[in-house]
Amino acid sequence: MTPEQMLDVAVDEARKGLAEGGIPIGAALFTTDGVLLGSGRNRRVQNDDPSVHGETDAFRNAGRQRDYRSTVMVTTLSPCWYCSGLVRQFNIGAVVIGEAKTFSGGHDWLAENGVKITLLEDQRCVSMMEEFIAARPELWNEDIGVAE
Repeated sequence: MTPEQMLDVAVDEARKGLAEGGIPIGAALFTTDGVLLGSGRNRRVQNDDPSVHGETDAFRNAGRQRDYRSTVMVTTLSPCWYCSGLVRQFNIGAVVIGEAKTFSGGHDWLAENGVKITLLEDQRCVSMMEEFIAARPELWNEDIGVAE
């Protein structure tokens, strides 16, 4: 699978989250040869749980793995520090990012620490986040920890 094909799974998750009234951030965890292990979406609103980010949901849905070095985390948005920490904690080897225009999290730090980063700047991801932020700035600020 190409990074773009992997991103399609995360984009579908983000769209589901938006349709559910949540924040449109989706993610998926793949093996390096393209086998989908698990996918998920930001469910902070839906589950009333601030720890359910797209990446953490995908990670949980993938179940236990003996080794994460040969996995790829795919996310529609640059991972926040919380999700970047998850990548480092479990030594996930690569991260594919849909976009970092609307929010730039810890992906530079991940790269500095040996994680292979692929930044696609996918227009679907940019548009989805720009439209969401314009429509729901208070929810977006809550998600990124900015007091109004």
